[in-house]
Amino acid sequence: MKTITGLFDDHADARSAVTALETAGVPSKDISIVSNNANNRHDNDDSKAAEGAGTGAGIGAVVGGAGGLLTGLGLMAIPGVGPVVAAGWLAATAAGAVAGAVAGGAAGGIVGALTDNGVSEDDAHVYAEGVRRGGTIVTAKVDDGMVTEAEAILKRSNWVDPAERRTAYNEQGWEKFDDTLDPYNSDQIEKERMRYSRPGL
Repeated sequence: MKTITGLFDDHADARSAVTALETAGVPSKDISIVSNNANNRHDNDDSKAAEGAGTGAGIGAVVGGAGGLLTGLGLMAIPGVGPVVAAGWLAATAAGAVAGAVAGGAAGGIVGALTDNGVSEDDAHVYAEGVRRGGTIVTAKVDDGMVTEAEAILKRSNWVDPAERRTAYNEQGWEKFDDTLDPYNSDQIEKERMRYSRPGL
C-alpha cells in the first residue's frame, strides 16, 4: 500500500477526486478528505458536515457507510488550521495525534498524521499549510498496482503541484507549517483563493 495525496484550492475539485477514486475501486475506508471550514461554507453542504459539530480535536458525524466517504463528513479543529470538515482515516489519525500531542508533547496534528503514513515531511508541511490557507486535501491508501491511476485521478481533478505551491509559499517568506500560528480568517482565505484562482473561473 502507498499513500497518495493531493491538495486542492477548490473544495468541489476535491469532492470530485474522492468520487472518482471510489468509482475506480478505492474503498471509502482508505480515502480521507480534510477541508478548511473557516467561513462555515460547508454548513449548507449536501453532506452531514454541520451535524454534531465537534470541538477541539473531536470529530462529529464522521460515520462513513454505504453512501461513500462524502456522506460521512464531520467537523473538527486542527491546531494552526482551525475548523475543518473531514472524513476518513486521516481525520481520525490527525485527531488522535492531536490528542497524543496534548497529552504527551509529541509532534502531532495533520503533519504527523501524513508523515506517519508515508508522505514526505516537505510535502506534508505544504499540504497542512494549504488547508490552513483555505484548501482541501484528499489522501488515499492504494495498492501499489493502482498508484499511477490514483495519482492521475488527482491530477485530472485540478490538484495543486506541491513543489510549485511550496515555491510560491517560500516567496512569501514561509518555511514550514506552524501549528502555533493563528488560523487564517475568512478574508485571508479569500485573498489566497484569488491569488491561486484559475483564469476563467
